[in-house]
Amino acid sequence: MTPTHARPDSVLLDYNGVIGRQPTDAQWLRLARTASWPEDDLHRFQKAFWNAREPYDAGHSSDLAYWTKVVGHQPGPRLLSDLRDADTAMWTTTDDHVVSILERAHADGLPMALLSNAPAHLSDVLDTQPWRRLITYALYSARLKVCKPHPTAYQRGLAAMGHPDPRRVLFVDDRADNCRAASALGLRTLHYTGQPDDLHTALHPAT
Repeated sequence: MTPTHARPDSVLLDYNGVIGRQPTDAQWLRLARTASWPEDDLHRFQKAFWNAREPYDAGHSSDLAYWTKVVGHQPGPRLLSDLRDADTAMWTTTDDHVVSILERAHADGLPMALLSNAPAHLSDVLDTQPWRRLITYALYSARLKVCKPHPTAYQRGLAAMGHPDPRRVLFVDDRADNCRAASALGLRTLHYTGQPDDLHTALHPAT
């Protein structure tokens, strides 16, 4: 669903792929090396990483349970800490252009909330980042115990914002399936494809 031309009353937005940049190949390789995974088999490592991810993001798997599934054995305390730190570091680089747009929206008084699929430790780290002050509410899947695109995630986001009219709320995400789920609940959506100008236009349609 394409956003209407009227300025939204509030914004519900994703973190990774919108505010946060996608991990680089070098970051993936660092994580694979930490896991002692063959560097020439990065694709299979990424598949193992994502296949076990949803329960971890939803707060249903511990760090130990998740990484045991990924690497195929139970890591010791030191390795587990190193894996978690390398994983978390991949998701903390932000897009300065997007942050600048959000700073303007914040200065204009536009209420914004975050709705992100993220495990518990990453959620805690994201809450300490400088851009976090721009966001009134930050809702993470590990704390909600549910991931997008489940309808409950969006309903919890709207509830945190005071149950606004969903037709006046803009949902921004880089995944089409998440946008479709939001649209089904009546929210406006912007499927973000890495173009900051699109976000600027959606938040400030008259400028």
